[in-house]
Amino acid sequence: MEIQWLAVLPGIFTGLVLGLTGSGGAIIAVPLLVFGLHTTIAESAPITLLSIAVSAAVATCTAFMRGIVRYRAAALIAATGMLVAPAGIWIARQLPDLLLTVLFAVVLAFAAGYMYRLGRRFVQPALLEEASYPPCQLSLESGHLIWTLPCAKGLLFSGMATGFLSGLLGVGGGFITIPALRKVSNLPMQSLTATALAITALISVAGAVSAASMGFMNWLIALPFTGGTIIGTLTGRRYAHHFDEAKLQYSFVILAWCISLGMIVKVIYSINFLALS
Repeated sequence: MEIQWLAVLPGIFTGLVLGLTGSGGAIIAVPLLVFGLHTTIAESAPITLLSIAVSAAVATCTAFMRGIVRYRAAALIAATGMLVAPAGIWIARQLPDLLLTVLFAVVLAFAAGYMYRLGRRFVQPALLEEASYPPCQLSLESGHLIWTLPCAKGLLFSGMATGFLSGLLGVGGGFITIPALRKVSNLPMQSLTATALAITALISVAGAVSAASMGFMNWLIALPFTGGTIIGTLTGRRYAHHFDEAKLQYSFVILAWCISLGMIVKVIYSINFLALS
């Protein structure tokens, strides 16, 4: 069997989304692999984790140099996620692909809705007053999170949820970690995105290594797809400042809802096809 070089093209598109928005690479990658290269959700998840791990690591290095990564929170969430991710990978192999597709579409639609509401809060600061105080508060003096027991519990729970979904559906990207961090902390958006990228890189590495060790990694697709993702990420990061952040966020949400709807339609079509055959 030969390397499927066509996988470079969806990889580039995935990287562009990740580079421009700082999140959403996984939710673009999985449908592109499913629809474009006819892989299953279970096959796509490890490939996605590998490509997102490498791309997120590249983007995290720059953010770390700027000092905006909350590395202790990222380390705690990522460590928890790393322990849980292999369980998600194993369970994904036991479930039918149609059920995994439905789960992916539901999680995608929910996360897109949350990010839409989050975007409105940043565009309209008055809406922030309606939000409850999260358990992890940022110290105005040091610029670091104030560690308390409720804060640690919130971060641990976020890590478990992120790690499990990462392994199960290959969605270890910012569209899971950003809502999770926003739920438990009051980090500013710039630091939130940077910390989410660091978490994404660490958890995705663990998931990709686990999948490879279990023999679930399709390297013939994974290698060119990952190469394309790196190219797209670097290109997106280079030109991201030319675009309005709010418009990018809303465009991403609309795209996510469209993908979710498309995957539901795919499931309905598959069920009807099976019923007629």
